[in-house]
Amino acid sequence: MALLPLYFFFLFLSVSSGEFSSQVGVNYGQLGNNLPSPKQSVKLIQSLGAKRVKIYDANHDILNALKGTNLQVCIMVPNEIINNISTSQKLADSWVETNVIPFYSTTKIRYLLVGNEVISGSPKDIWPNIVPAMRKIKKSLKTHGLDKIKVSTSMAMDVLESSFPPSNGTFRSDVADSIVRPLLQFLHRTKSFYFLDVYPYFAWVMDPKNINLEYALFESRTIKYTDPLSNLTYTNLFDQMVDSVVFAMKRLGYPDIRIWIAETGWPNAGDIDQIGANIYNAATYNRNVVKKLTAKPPIGTPARPGWVIPSLIFALYNENQKPGPGTERHFGLLYPNGTNIYGIDLSGKTPDSCFEPLPKPDNNEPYKGKIWCVAAKGVNETALGSALSYACSQGNKTCDPIQPGKKCFKPDSLFWHASYAFSSYWSQSRKTGATCYFNGLATQTAKDPSKY
Repeated sequence: MALLPLYFFFLFLSVSSGEFSSQVGVNYGQLGNNLPSPKQSVKLIQSLGAKRVKIYDANHDILNALKGTNLQVCIMVPNEIINNISTSQKLADSWVETNVIPFYSTTKIRYLLVGNEVISGSPKDIWPNIVPAMRKIKKSLKTHGLDKIKVSTSMAMDVLESSFPPSNGTFRSDVADSIVRPLLQFLHRTKSFYFLDVYPYFAWVMDPKNINLEYALFESRTIKYTDPLSNLTYTNLFDQMVDSVVFAMKRLGYPDIRIWIAETGWPNAGDIDQIGANIYNAATYNRNVVKKLTAKPPIGTPARPGWVIPSLIFALYNENQKPGPGTERHFGLLYPNGTNIYGIDLSGKTPDSCFEPLPKPDNNEPYKGKIWCVAAKGVNETALGSALSYACSQGNKTCDPIQPGKKCFKPDSLFWHASYAFSSYWSQSRKTGATCYFNGLATQTAKDPSKY
């Protein structure tokens, strides 16, 4: 093989290392009705020291705002059109021609995900179509000479049947051969990444008695876990979770596919009954994970020492329209007005001592008092009436006490009737996953509403 001139050699190195760089980015979610404009948001992303950004669609306003920046961009095919794209090359071509081609020359689109956590939250009929859709999108990109764009999909930890100990990592039997194996085959053939959403917060909150909080936050100096099968020693929960996926892939015959952390983070607030969701823990986790992921030389994980792990922190903003428990709306690095919730530098260059002191956590232990679910103040009355009707229509006699002449009918107001119905419904259904949210119309309180 002929020797390359030095200029081309170093150019090759710079291109290759860019893809494998340890730079950290941020997920730019848009589920809020009070968020800054895309142009303002891009400036804020840059101010955080981020080098990459992922969006959950191919929003043209955002892609235009990213033009001319040095941010590497990851875009996404929405879950709901995967089925159609999987059966139509024409539709795949159209999607690429509409959402990639017009921006590629000036916006650094480098990654394209076909769906977001499809196996976790979408109907089962979509699952077998993830990889066929990826193939069609990849073919379309190749047709346009855009081979640099890596195609993948994102997966959460719930695709594993077993994750402990890490060496026992195993994909679920219902998806391992039918979906994950073809996915890994595609990623191996195209030299792409396995995009993984990994949240030590959720693992810790499910078992806080047996998982040490400091271990989950990268703060423990004494707690270690040695995997009895691999003899690898772990000093934090993040590495355990990532390596369980490494071993699961190895079990299917793909030991070397690179992992990309598509999402990781810690909530800065949550509902009253959600432990550990506070600014102190969020700042501690995110600062520590950034230090790990930007370390030079790279640290990797016990199963893959020295490997670079590209990554994205979730999320740019607290998003007030995300459904579910309160933590879902409080993963942001920034408030919707653009101010920092806590100091952080995603480049990993700023020492913690340069940031302002963090407020001490006050909810690292389970809340032991009583909690009510009441109507939020200032919400739309028509929507509140509809939510009241929903809560009363579930067949649990939820609203019997607020009927005319009954003991809780007074005060006769929509707000108080809805508050009673929400609390009654939530207390009956929370064990089966119901949340005190009601499309943003409800909120938790530790104050007895009857004493207001």
